[in-house]
Amino acid sequence: MDIKEIQNLIKFVAKSGASEVKLEMDDVKITIKTGSDAPETKIIQAAAPIAAAPQVVAQPVAEAATPAAPAKSDDDSKYVTIKSPIIGTLYRKPSPDKPVFVEVGDEIKTGDTVCIIEAMKLFNEIESEVSGKIVKVLVDDSTPVEFDQPLFLVDPS
Repeated sequence: MDIKEIQNLIKFVAKSGASEVKLEMDDVKITIKTGSDAPETKIIQAAAPIAAAPQVVAQPVAEAATPAAPAKSDDDSKYVTIKSPIIGTLYRKPSPDKPVFVEVGDEIKTGDTVCIIEAMKLFNEIESEVSGKIVKVLVDDSTPVEFDQPLFLVDPS
């Protein structure tokens, strides 16, 4: 496993929201812990089974600062945003021949399924944490989504 793959793994774990990930392969053991502002990475690489394994602590490369999100208009400030809890592909329908879970104007309750996100061949139903009316759908069907990406705007009133 080269340094580029390790850096990509660190970025993936940071975006996924996982608090700790351990990866053990033949000659490499990696533990990534998050919870503070920067993820902590500990890499132990054994040169040979007999020799003591040297310990290397690697710091993730700082990502480029993301540009500030555009200011929301006053109209959007009263809405609640349903965000993606995971990285994956968003599907608005339970299957291709079925209708979408929610449309603009639909009333939803806490616990209603609003979409499905496929991550690593697992289909995760995303449930609403608020009750209200769907005001805006922010992503298209079969679109890749990132962790914490806004998916829907809901008017809770």
